[in-house]
Amino acid sequence: MTKATVRGRAGTGTSARQRTVAAAARAASKRAEKARESSLDEEAAATESAVVDEASGSGTGADAEAREQAKGAVRDEARAEKGAKPARRISGGVTAVLAALVVAGLVAAAMLGWEYREDQRTQEARTEALAVARKAAPEILSYDYRHLGRDFAKARAHLTGSFAGKYRKTTTKVVAPTAEKYQGVVTATVAKPPAGGAPAASVVSASPEKVVVLLFMNQVTNSTQVSGPRLDLNRVRMTLVDTSGGWKVSALDAL
Repeated sequence: MTKATVRGRAGTGTSARQRTVAAAARAASKRAEKARESSLDEEAAATESAVVDEASGSGTGADAEAREQAKGAVRDEARAEKGAKPARRISGGVTAVLAALVVAGLVAAAMLGWEYREDQRTQEARTEALAVARKAAPEILSYDYRHLGRDFAKARAHLTGSFAGKYRKTTTKVVAPTAEKYQGVVTATVAKPPAGGAPAASVVSASPEKVVVLLFMNQVTNSTQVSGPRLDLNRVRMTLVDTSGGWKVSALDAL
């Protein structure tokens, strides 16, 4: 009876030690998880040492096996963490690359949209400015000594900027006195192809705010200085700018 009691106590002591070892293993595993951001190899080694220290209170056999199991669990945990870190780094790298590609795509789409709008605006500017040039050129280059004031006012309506001031000065001091003295009448038209078609005018360059047009002009002059109508064939380069009042002529040069 005494021997059985001794064996029972020994069994109870062994079970208690195993529970102690298991508890120590769980505590060590928790500490290993908290230290994941540190050097995994060093922390794993430290954790294994802690397991040995906590579990080395007594016994061999079952105790030793439990200690080995605890150390194995710590090593497995460390290896799993080491394998997970590269995966997280790869995942983070892929996310960054995808984000960069998305941003680049958005920027490219915005640029394409801006270029498309600019092309549309430029095409509209070409069409509108060319129509204005075909109408303005004859009125700017024509006059009749019998109603100079009316003709010059009609021409100035097409002008803008410093060119408007230069035109007023030239017509007032030079053109008007000469036209009145010699009864000058100048009629200008945009030349047309012999076979018919649109007037001879084309866009040289264009942007949404500025258009340069080349026109071929026919000017017929009558005055007391010539025996009959005189035809002059001229080429003029007209620069037009977009203003709050529409397309206006900012320069006119004979070529």
